[in-house]
Amino acid sequence: MKIYNTMSKKKEEFIPLEEGKVKMYVCGPTVYNFIHIGNARPMIVFDTVRRYFEYRGYEVNFVSNFTDVDDKIIKKAIEEGVTADEISKRYIAECRKDMEAMNIKPATKNPLATEEICGMVDMIQKLIDKGYAYEKNGTVYYRTRKFKEYGKLSHKNLDDLQSGGRTLLVTGEDEKEDPLDFVLWKPKKEGEPAWKSPWSEGRPGWHIECSEMSKKYLGEQIDIHAGGEDLIFPHHENEIAQSEAANGKEFAKYWMHNGFLNIDNRKMSKSLGNFFTVREISEKYDLQVLRFFMLSAHYRSPLNFSAELMEAAASGLERIVTAADNLKFLSGNASVREMADEERALYGKTDEYVAGFETAMDDDFNTADAIAAVFELVKYINTTADGTRSKEYLESLLERLRSLTDVLGIIVDRKEEMLDADIEAMIEKRQAARKEKNFALADQIRDELLAKGIILEDTREGVKWKKA
Repeated sequence: MKIYNTMSKKKEEFIPLEEGKVKMYVCGPTVYNFIHIGNARPMIVFDTVRRYFEYRGYEVNFVSNFTDVDDKIIKKAIEEGVTADEISKRYIAECRKDMEAMNIKPATKNPLATEEICGMVDMIQKLIDKGYAYEKNGTVYYRTRKFKEYGKLSHKNLDDLQSGGRTLLVTGEDEKEDPLDFVLWKPKKEGEPAWKSPWSEGRPGWHIECSEMSKKYLGEQIDIHAGGEDLIFPHHENEIAQSEAANGKEFAKYWMHNGFLNIDNRKMSKSLGNFFTVREISEKYDLQVLRFFMLSAHYRSPLNFSAELMEAAASGLERIVTAADNLKFLSGNASVREMADEERALYGKTDEYVAGFETAMDDDFNTADAIAAVFELVKYINTTADGTRSKEYLESLLERLRSLTDVLGIIVDRKEEMLDADIEAMIEKRQAARKEKNFALADQIRDELLAKGIILEDTREGVKWKKA
């Protein structure tokens, strides 16, 4: 299995720190509003990475935080006249609903920054003791130049950053020993939540939060650290500087970053009016469609979101779900016998689609090619499954389809749709009319059902229905 490592800028063979186990940390959202579809991409991508490791037999310790103290949360709280804690708790609950609707597996642990302050204070003190940090008027800064490998993830040179100007500076730059030093702890402002520390009553900087939470729940060294490519610099660069200075060892072996999401070929922003939350998308599409769309491109590629591409994703997903529906329907009417030799030979041919799927996923989690392999399997199912096949053959095909789509987090079992008693009675009446060769009445009932949004399909195995 090969993973593209942002650190080395190349694909590397995955070798875990501990055999059979994967320690994985993914930076989670700042919870001040409903999550947007840009947040959804890393959630879906790295959930799929986790699922494939588990499919391969690894035990995955998957940690993803919620940043629940931040300037944006405080601003929202002030606007609404409530506490920052109320805002963060509300939107963590809403985020969990969206994640469940996108079929994202619960993390092993979702640490909250506000519950880990003591550990952050301890890590900051260790950095001060080692000479990597210093305090000025209640603010603690990290000595960026003291960490000799600073820039190794983002491949930036410190002198270039220095000449890059004021975009990198934060408030209080006149207090700093060096303009490139960044904040580990800052004193509170009026009305802000704050915690006690040896330096001032205040709160931690953003970067130290992930360093501490990763260490607490995964240990000083981890296999994979992941997030959106916008986090490479400065967030992940600063995490490396803090963690490796404090712990004295390599922080993460592999760094994975997903590409940006654009909307109609433009960067998503509120000012352009092309900003969509996952909740808004769920009003138009089942979020399984959003998940399928996100996985239709390689995770490192930029991805363009548009109504046309979502419709294409909906059609592609429907093909897969319909194939599963058909297998279930055929299986329900099939003879209960073991596979015949011919069927075993036919089933054996599906091994090549599984191999194609695994080859794609082993190559830096190429979900686009993995989905292509699933479509090949669907095509094969549609040409070899019919009413003459044994129940065992049909159920084996369905299980094979489920095993691959489950890695992608795609649910192929359509939600059972209940027909009301009147509609069921109409279908039975039509069946009776057809038996009596009263085709005029049968057609009339079919048209009435169509007007109610029920489509009937007569097959050799019986009548099938679906909602229009």
